[in-house]
Amino acid sequence: MDRWAAMIIVFFGILFTSIGIGFATDKVPVFVSIVPQKYFVQQIGKDLVDVQVMVQPGASPATYEPKPRQMADLSKTKIYFAISVPFENAWLSKIAAANPNMRVIHTDHGIEKIPMEAHHHHDDDPAEEHHEGDRHEADRDHEKDEHHGEAEHDEDHHEHTGLDPHIWLSPPLVKIQAQTILAALQEADPAHRSVYEANYKEFAAQIDQLDADLKKTFTGTTGLQFMVFHPAWGYFAHTYGLKQVPIEIEGKDPKPAQLKELIQHAREKGIKVVFVQPQFSTKSAKLVAREIGGQVAFADSLAEDWVANLREVSDKFRTALK
Repeated sequence: MDRWAAMIIVFFGILFTSIGIGFATDKVPVFVSIVPQKYFVQQIGKDLVDVQVMVQPGASPATYEPKPRQMADLSKTKIYFAISVPFENAWLSKIAAANPNMRVIHTDHGIEKIPMEAHHHHDDDPAEEHHEGDRHEADRDHEKDEHHGEAEHDEDHHEHTGLDPHIWLSPPLVKIQAQTILAALQEADPAHRSVYEANYKEFAAQIDQLDADLKKTFTGTTGLQFMVFHPAWGYFAHTYGLKQVPIEIEGKDPKPAQLKELIQHAREKGIKVVFVQPQFSTKSAKLVAREIGGQVAFADSLAEDWVANLREVSDKFRTALK
């Protein structure tokens, strides 16, 4: 009997320990649209959140289609952090419908967007105030949908013909997104409100330090140009006084006449490096690089380690600037 009593005690001890561990590791399940958002949420939520990413590494946010398993996992999710990347135009309403109890949080809320830029031969600054009235109207419409379980998008929100979605590549804009993430996590898990607040303050300090360092990196480079295949770096360029020159035009490879103009422009400006993303074809970029006697280099806009990636890409841009 003593042996059976001991076994029963051990069994229940293991059982209660397992239950205790289960409660101790009960995390807030959330989804994000793209990999960099995972980094932002984890900086604020740390061990209190379980983050899944919709657009998997190596895939493009322009053409992604959620997998059936992901749609099933949404049924257990408390928050979906959207960011207005192109695939959400078609899918966000379906994502919201997969779980009526899930909150859809637009992390681009409160951010004024700039138009997606295409290269023009004259040196206009794409980060100047273009279509100011249209931008404010788009923001007001966006606010109306902020607390609904779905997002309605018109053609003006399409990545290649409307507003630029790449707001995660500018540290000051990421700080705004972090505030939105903080508020959503505090509402979903009020018991840990102060923990989220402390984590946010730590992350905000990291963002401020990164921003200050990048400003030093680009001191004396105002107005200089770097060439990219996909125009993902408009907000980054605007933040640090630079100008990106994109090869891709409205989501397509340039036509021969446009390609000739780009090559001529690169020669005139002394551009010797063409930056590409791992998620996009390098064919046109390699052609331009060959014609200007330059080279192709990678600048990933979707890397998970956001701080380290921006530092690395900034060093590449700084080296390439002339």
